[in-house]
Amino acid sequence: MTALPRLVVAAPASGHGKTTVTTGLLAALRRRGLAVSPHKVGPDYIDPGYHALAAGRPGRNLDPWLVGEELVVPLLRHGASVPVPADVAVVEGVMGLHDGAVGRAGYASTAHVATLVDAPVLLVLDTTAQGRSAAALVLGMRAFDPAVRIGGVILNRVGSPRHETLLRDALAEVDVPVLGAVTRAVEVAAPARHLGLVPVAERAPESLAVVEALAGLVEATVDLDAVLALARSAPPLTVDAWDPVTAVGGPTGGDRPVVAVAAGAAFTFSYAETTELLTAAGATVAPFDPLRDPALPAGTRAVVIGGGFPEVHVEALSANTGLRAELADFAGPVVAECAGLLYLGRSLDGVPMCGRLDHHARMTGRLTLGYREAVAATDSPVHPAGEPVRGHEFHRTVTDPGHGDRPAWHWDGTGHGFVTGQVHASYLHTHWAGHPRAARRLVEAAAR
Repeated sequence: MTALPRLVVAAPASGHGKTTVTTGLLAALRRRGLAVSPHKVGPDYIDPGYHALAAGRPGRNLDPWLVGEELVVPLLRHGASVPVPADVAVVEGVMGLHDGAVGRAGYASTAHVATLVDAPVLLVLDTTAQGRSAAALVLGMRAFDPAVRIGGVILNRVGSPRHETLLRDALAEVDVPVLGAVTRAVEVAAPARHLGLVPVAERAPESLAVVEALAGLVEATVDLDAVLALARSAPPLTVDAWDPVTAVGGPTGGDRPVVAVAAGAAFTFSYAETTELLTAAGATVAPFDPLRDPALPAGTRAVVIGGGFPEVHVEALSANTGLRAELADFAGPVVAECAGLLYLGRSLDGVPMCGRLDHHARMTGRLTLGYREAVAATDSPVHPAGEPVRGHEFHRTVTDPGHGDRPAWHWDGTGHGFVTGQVHASYLHTHWAGHPRAARRLVEAAAR
């Protein structure tokens, strides 16, 4: 049995300020000298970047859809164990407390994860234009699923001392503790754009200033002792931590092939477990920045290009002609998700890209978003044909054509993505902790 103080920060809906409060809490607790382990419910890549900046250690995702219910607690424990054991874990929820996979009765919701990790919930309420009704809202959230323990509330965007008193009195009527009242502070909000917040990697100095401001805001408006007491009320965990070496079955043997992983401002979407699994499988992971590096790392035998915002950096990516040419001719296995798919195509919004895949991509006004149940359509360096995989999509671009003669995936009765030679590319994001064989298969292909 392992004692890990922990809590889940949730809200009735998106936009109530979960990320603001969570990031501020992480930074404020770290200022106290605590080792804080940051986590995020769902497939989000951007919020964990802010969490990592605030906590000083990787932000990690907890998503039952992507990895299975049985891995949620082991992954929580793993994240809270490295690089050093954490004093407390803070888990930011996704959307509204009970919003999960569509048509699945709350599966993969914040409430689902809170019950899996057996943690109390700290509910963040946007109190703009709301008074005593806030108590009725919290009462309904608490009654909807008695298995979810709402241990307290943080009032967000409180307009005045009188407003705060009104809200505190109302919540006292339903016996829900108020652990903080955060005033309106637009000046410390992180900027957003078409897919959410701007990633930390694109604005590091400004992001650090935002995190520092949020830490000060939370220190001034939230009872951190009460928050820690709530986290310490979580019972001990009885499940072992996830181990990447065990997950992949140990290293493949032989030399350690170099696997180059795209990084930098254009390719920020990556789960921390991806590089851990590649390393555990016997690879030497070498990051590279397609915006700046003129060539792949020396000795590269395989390439991983994850998600991000190539549409924001399209001119700079195109200008790096040496790297584009190398990727067009690279003979080893290449795995690309979403942004990587766009980068490997012939053009993005009319601007030349690598030309490795025979498609043209463009931005649209339509958001494609959701969980997917896919089946590998073609043998590739990461998946054998017929393998079932769960993933998610999140993009505002389309490719023409939408898939190749040998698609990467099938779902909803059609093909998706491309398998060309040793290239596997699609819009589908997957979490390799849920499919660790993908990492081992890629390293084996690289070693060959």
